[in-house]
Amino acid sequence: MAVHKLFEDDFEEDNYTLIAIHCSAEDYRLAYLLNKTLDLKLARKQEDLDYNYMEASFSIYEWDDEKNFVTWNLVANISRKEVERVASAGSLFSEQQGKRTVSKYLIPERKKVDYFVKISSESYIKSPKIILSKINAIAEVITAYILEANQLKSKNNLIFE
Repeated sequence: MAVHKLFEDDFEEDNYTLIAIHCSAEDYRLAYLLNKTLDLKLARKQEDLDYNYMEASFSIYEWDDEKNFVTWNLVANISRKEVERVASAGSLFSEQQGKRTVSKYLIPERKKVDYFVKISSESYIKSPKIILSKINAIAEVITAYILEANQLKSKNNLIFE
């Protein structure tokens, strides 16, 4: 009987560039600005990214550039949800009622990042530094930089299919 060994190099890695964006603009506004600046056609997907185990949903925009075999995604890192306050009976503040906002993160180790741009390509992406400089030139963007996805613990949250 033959013995077959699998090596780490046998598995195909996703080839994508990940850009972190710090921006206070709403997601639709940032998508519009990216479309205008980078000549993209990002459009909001029918359904948001919904993670039941995180009880959160994240807005996602996508454009499949069939001419260059590139898929662009813009996804929010923050999901905010209002929940009822729970106070134990008999506590000092049991009379306080209302709601509170709970924030969940797509990539929890990068809580300060507002959005991620994922550029997936079958081949090498030609000019990520030019793309990055154009994103940083947008007035509403505070800063943007390239992240190494392999260094993220929760990189599996970036699988959108």
